[in-house]
Amino acid sequence: MISKRLRASLDSSICIRDIFEEGKKLAAVYGPENIYNFSIGNPSVEPPAIVNEAMKEILDTEPALALHGYPANVGHPEVRQHIADYLNEKYGCTYTCDGIVMTSGAASALAMLSNTILDKEDEVITFAPYFWEYKSYVETFYGKLVPALCNMETLQPDPETFRAAFSERTRFVLINTPNNPTGAVYTPESLKMVASILEEKEKEYGHPIYLVSDEPYRKLAYGIEVPYLTDYYKNTIVVYSYSKALSIPGERIGYIAMEPEVEDFEDLIAGLTASMRYLGYVNAPSLQQKMLMKCVDASVDISIYEETRDILYQGLTEMGYTCIHPDGAFYLFVKALEEDDAHFCEMAKKEKILMAPGTAFYGPGWVRISYCVPAKVAKESLPGFQKLMEMYQK
Repeated sequence: MISKRLRASLDSSICIRDIFEEGKKLAAVYGPENIYNFSIGNPSVEPPAIVNEAMKEILDTEPALALHGYPANVGHPEVRQHIADYLNEKYGCTYTCDGIVMTSGAASALAMLSNTILDKEDEVITFAPYFWEYKSYVETFYGKLVPALCNMETLQPDPETFRAAFSERTRFVLINTPNNPTGAVYTPESLKMVASILEEKEKEYGHPIYLVSDEPYRKLAYGIEVPYLTDYYKNTIVVYSYSKALSIPGERIGYIAMEPEVEDFEDLIAGLTASMRYLGYVNAPSLQQKMLMKCVDASVDISIYEETRDILYQGLTEMGYTCIHPDGAFYLFVKALEEDDAHFCEMAKKEKILMAPGTAFYGPGWVRISYCVPAKVAKESLPGFQKLMEMYQK
């Protein structure tokens, strides 16, 4: 006996983690070397050595009761100040300690923001294709997620559908660059367009509309600069997670960052602090917060992901697959060889290839390949993709 609301959500969802678990079962039968599991964004590159070194040092030197006891709900003040100083120096921002809230990764941050900002039936706009859990974060707090579209040749936000997505009930726009599931990095021109329309709509409706930037892949960009959104729009709230940059998704550590100029700054911080308690997060993990004092600017070796991306992109496009070249994250969005992307994923399993259907990301007719796998796996999967292409051609 579960709630009707949750039952409806379960019935309509395509769970990526279920596909990932299915891959484990297939690996037990056929051997892990014979399964090409591109289903989930679980980092495959080792964390930087400094991550483990920092945690060991902290455990050896910090007083145990202080380290493992409750910190402030919003996090250790010295950690928050350290992050504010880092961001200010790197991006020319004006963050203060008070504007940094430590969170249990980006997921809890987005849930806290939804709880803080949304009333029943308020709306959140995001660009499709989008990370499938965004709908859950918004609808859990009785809001409505409204998709605007991206151009499927450039993967950049489309201004016409974006402008049409607004209403009096729009409270924030949720943007994700580098993007999951497409790997796109939104250009400065696209972000200027987004900011311009946001400013126009704020004036039209007479209330603030926040731009929430979800940035777990910021440091996974290949040869290009990822714009920092506070450069474009005053009412920007940045959500960051170290899961991908440090390859520590199981440790659940991130933050929310707001400059003092953000409208209703003090109320938002008070609301996030209350949401931390009310939603049961209490505080971000204390040890992981302390670790950031030494690792705030560290990152994994992204050349490993870049090599795997190039193997798959070049191999698949040479076979005739339609792929959009990704500039960031570790995802490749590929056109399915039939309209039913879920069925196409089922057919791929015959070649022991596991992918996520694009329908799960509001991108029907496409599939997501998560290429955070060893380069060897990517190379050895290519004959299976070739057989799949030949089967559809016949």
